[in-house]
Amino acid sequence: MKRMPWALAWGPLLLAAAWAATARPAAAQPLDLRPAGIMVQGGAGEEDAAIASVGLVWPWSLRRRLWGSELTGMTEAYGSLWRARDFDGGWQHYTQFNLVPMLRLRFAEGRSPWFAEAGIGVSLMDEVYRTPDKGFSTRFQFTDVVGAGRSFGADRRHELSLRLTHYSNAGIKKPNPGINYLQLRYGLWF
Repeated sequence: MKRMPWALAWGPLLLAAAWAATARPAAAQPLDLRPAGIMVQGGAGEEDAAIASVGLVWPWSLRRRLWGSELTGMTEAYGSLWRARDFDGGWQHYTQFNLVPMLRLRFAEGRSPWFAEAGIGVSLMDEVYRTPDKGFSTRFQFTDVVGAGRSFGADRRHELSLRLTHYSNAGIKKPNPGINYLQLRYGLWF
């Protein structure tokens, strides 16, 4: 009998605890750590792998003009559930926690609903990823993300983006095959 991935059991509780821990107390503080948005994403990877994620988003105060566009930043913290082929022909599941700083370039000096984004972060899986076709050597991975998307709705609070995400340990330990996922992301700013 396969054990239940810890993210299914503890993930929602940990996200709720993180949210509560960042809530502002009655006395005002100069630094507000409350998240300003949520995100969900999912997609497909190599060798029939699949991924689904849910998380929180914190914007940075960064706002710069660059190449006729506006450069901003944000940090995403999210939990992911991976599904991959098992050695017996069935499916196995892995859970992962990601922390990814992202840079976003919004076109037309920030007036366009269209944007491009990229980031490099870190992730930790509940166990080492191993399938009949691929085996990682570490639970720790770097998370590389590139994507493009569009904001919509009142005050551009909703957004959809298509992202290519690469996970690998950057050669810290061999083997380091890495894996790529193509993901669709929905974000909502509060």
